[in-house]
Amino acid sequence: MEFAELREEVWRANVELPARRLVVMHSGNASGIHRESGLVLIKPSGVDYERLRPEDLAVVTLEGAPAPPERVPDGVASPLRPSVDTPHHLALYRGDPAIGGVVHTHSNFATAWAALGRPVPCALTAMADEFGGEIPCAPYADNEGDHIGEAILAHRTRAPGILLAGHGVFAFDATPRAALKAAAMIEDAAKTMWLASALGTPAPLPPEEIEKWWTRYHETYGQR
Repeated sequence: MEFAELREEVWRANVELPARRLVVMHSGNASGIHRESGLVLIKPSGVDYERLRPEDLAVVTLEGAPAPPERVPDGVASPLRPSVDTPHHLALYRGDPAIGGVVHTHSNFATAWAALGRPVPCALTAMADEFGGEIPCAPYADNEGDHIGEAILAHRTRAPGILLAGHGVFAFDATPRAALKAAAMIEDAAKTMWLASALGTPAPLPPEEIEKWWTRYHETYGQR
């Protein structure tokens, strides 16, 4: 993906967060990495989503330094400071070259599970499709250095996202758009399972059924 295309996709992923009711006010953020240049585009700190423009996105190196204009492929280097969550995004990009986009939210139902420090059980075929099992929950990690990123990488599964106890949701995938989808699906599954838990105890799908649904979804679903 060209850098200008990535900028547009990261911007769209950010502005869709409030539209999909995944964030409130300034909370949450989306980012994307341009592997060819080693630069990351991310929402600037404290900027209203309705005011955010593509050119406002902060551009940083994988070490977190602001990228000088001459290094930015499209020449647009915003003066705005990046999100305070930038170190966590960068830790994921450094830790897994397959990750191309990261979304962080405090969406209500998923964060309720995180507040309990509990994974979301896989009791639905839709969850088997999307996550290949439960939505995991990593133990609480403070925001010093790479602690949050390290906790996510240590406790992630094949699911494109994870809950962080006492914190919220981190979703990640090959592109910012795919990470946005993962964040939305995590919230949807968390809501459904929360409602189901109010009625009784959901029965997790057997591992062999999870594998069957995961394989079908990832090998045959959609237009290929």
